[in-house]
Amino acid sequence: MVDGYLGTLTTEERALLHLINQQLPSGGWEAPATLTQAGISAAVHVQRKHIPRTLKRMEKNGLLDVTQRHIPGGKQRKRVYTLTETGRQQADALCQRIINEQVNHGESSVRLESLWNRSTPVLELLSHLDEGLTFHDQALVSPVSNPEGMASIDAQYGEELVRRMFARAWEDGKITRDEQSLLNEVVGFLGMHPERVRRLSNEARQSLKIPPPEEVYYDMILQALDDGEILQDEIDLLDTFRVHFGIDQLTHQNLLERARNSPNYSEHYHTYAAAVKTAMKDNVITADEHAILKTLQAKLEISDAEHEQILSEVLDNTQR
Repeated sequence: MVDGYLGTLTTEERALLHLINQQLPSGGWEAPATLTQAGISAAVHVQRKHIPRTLKRMEKNGLLDVTQRHIPGGKQRKRVYTLTETGRQQADALCQRIINEQVNHGESSVRLESLWNRSTPVLELLSHLDEGLTFHDQALVSPVSNPEGMASIDAQYGEELVRRMFARAWEDGKITRDEQSLLNEVVGFLGMHPERVRRLSNEARQSLKIPPPEEVYYDMILQALDDGEILQDEIDLLDTFRVHFGIDQLTHQNLLERARNSPNYSEHYHTYAAAVKTAMKDNVITADEHAILKTLQAKLEISDAEHEQILSEVLDNTQR
């Protein structure tokens, strides 16, 4: 879930606003990382695993052109995404509507456009705006492609995976060249800023709670399977993981089967579960809390069955 005004926009709307000023260089060879799935997920504040579903829908609806280009620093060609003419028209209309909004800035009410330096990406501008349309000097949420700031709840799952990987790497007190190469692939896959990576490395070294390699690998399989299929770049990354962690094919198949049979939760299931858990801290959900949860449930598209499952799990944990 994304804080502030950005959280009121869908992932598709945020993707349109990210791509509105992105150009595919002529020449047919290279493209910036901002046009890849990793670059888009970093910019729109969601986990990398949630992006393929949104991009496929946008492509099907005629909003995106998809091609393959070499990304500087990468070994393989990757899919890159740019707006079609229809997509650009929709993005322009959305951007125009948003920047014409009246927002609170200090003691005044001004048009958002008056606060916009055109060299600043639209999403970065909107990250300073809360749901009540009050503009803040500091961003309310920061994409993982930025060095500092709090990432959205969705993006924090990717941060946690990298933190766990660093914990494994720091187990013997140092990070080898092979381990560093593996970590570089993962953070590149997630579109994460190097300074943010260094902070996660320091946090992992200080905690030194070492997760089993199979547990980290299973988390990666879950991430890859979230959209129902494992793409080629995800297969390559999993193979690198498997070899590095010494996971044999039988263990891989068992973990893959376990992941395929795991419950297929909604995109924001865990975000909603955290909200229910907070409401149940005193073992009762008040009328106000119930109203808030119903609104949140609808906004996050959580089914009634998932709501009941979450509530049951929370009740079971409180009774133990």
